[in-house]
Order: sequence, then C-alpha cells, then structure tokens
Amino acid sequence: MWKQVCSQSISGITSHRRVKLTKAAVQILPCTVSQLLSAPQDSNDTFTICRCELNQVSVVGIIRGFSPFPANIQYSVDDMTGPLLNVKQWLNKEDSGTVTAASPGTYVKVTGSLRNSRGKRFLMATSVRCIKDLNEITSHMLEVVQAHMELSGKVYDVNMNTSLPSMSGRCSFGRPEGILPNGLSTIQAQVFDIIRKFSDHNEGISLHDLRTQLHYLRLTDIRSSLTFLLNEGHVFSTIDEHHFKSSRV
Repeated sequence: MWKQVCSQSISGITSHRRVKLTKAAVQILPCTVSQLLSAPQDSNDTFTICRCELNQVSVVGIIRGFSPFPANIQYSVDDMTGPLLNVKQWLNKEDSGTVTAASPGTYVKVTGSLRNSRGKRFLMATSVRCIKDLNEITSHMLEVVQAHMELSGKVYDVNMNTSLPSMSGRCSFGRPEGILPNGLSTIQAQVFDIIRKFSDHNEGISLHDLRTQLHYLRLTDIRSSLTFLLNEGHVFSTIDEHHFKSSRV
C-alpha cells in the first residue's frame, strides 16, 4: 500500500528548498494525471491536493512516446484521465548509455515530484518501473480513490457522490485504513450520517428507509453498523427496535 506522512512542520520533509510549511505534506501520494495537471500551485511553486502539499507522487500509465537524450530520458505517459503527462528522468554518468528506455505501449509506474517549467508541468521521475502484473493498474486506481477520501475527509458511494461533509483543512493520516476522525469506519459513518439527517423527525428513521437511502450497501453491513452505533451510544432506538435517532446533533 501507499506510504503516507502528514505533518504541520518542516521536520521529516525532503525538499529541494527549506521552507516553512503551512499545509500538510504528503509523501508518495498515488495520483492520476488529471489530478496532477489540475493541482493548485502557489507563489512558491508548491502544488497541493486537498490542501496537502505534494512531495512525492506516483502515477501508473502507458508510454505513448519517449525521447532519449545524453543526460535524460523524456516520456509521454497516458493514464486515460487527461492529456499526456510529460515525464523526465535524469541519468547518472554511470547510467549513460546503459539504461534501456521503456518503449511505447509499455505500462509503467512512475514515482517522482511535480514540477513546472515555463508554464508546462512535468514529473521529475526518481523511478520509472515497467509493470509486469496488470493487477497493479487496478490496485493503483483503488489507492488513488482511497487517498483522495483520506485527504478530503469525505465518504463516497459507488457513484462517487459525497455522503459526508468535508473535514475542512484536516489531514486524516495516522489512523487505520477506513477509519474517519470520529473513530467510525466509512460504512458506519454513512449509516450514522443518514440517521443524523432524520433525527429532527419524531420517530427518527426506520430501518426500511435507511436501507432505501443506502441502497448501495449490503443489509448485513447496515445492521452491523447499527449494532456498533447503538453499543457506542451514537444512536438510540425510538418507538421500536427498527427506528433510530442520533444522540448527537
């Protein structure tokens, strides 16, 4: 799985400049090409995604073209999410003439840092690795979705519709996978959020209506989440054991 580090200080951050960070820093963040090309950039040439500064990022795509030079190799990488991403990999003196460039049509995983030169963005690669197992492509996309959910503090359904409000400005690293800042799993949080929305009703929300609202979740997951929320005191039963209200506003 992808590595992550979140910090509010310069400590532990590897950067070509020693600047004071005012946003969280993320190390080796899985991204899509479209995310990198649309990431906001401040006056210090710092790129951010969901208010977290980018340090190292990784993308997975197919090589559409390459140009070998004595000091570097330049690639065009396509992950089908946006325009081609320019990638530049510098060669050490001992590597010159011995490195074989990835040929067009090859799937690669690129790790590096996002740069901007004369208004054009490119990825300064520290690693360009050919992918032999195509399952890595699917795995990378799942990691991109998970990382975005972690950074934004939002929960998405299968159609990528938001079902929880953003934890504005908060990075959510350092917790077990799938655990939100309030200690709930993503599914538990979705169940709790719907119950809370209906807590102004006298009877709360029924299990039937809850299933309708969360039609994309399995009934067993909804029931197990309800059991947890009841045991933890987050919700309570009202007129019977099939109607629920939130104990918190």
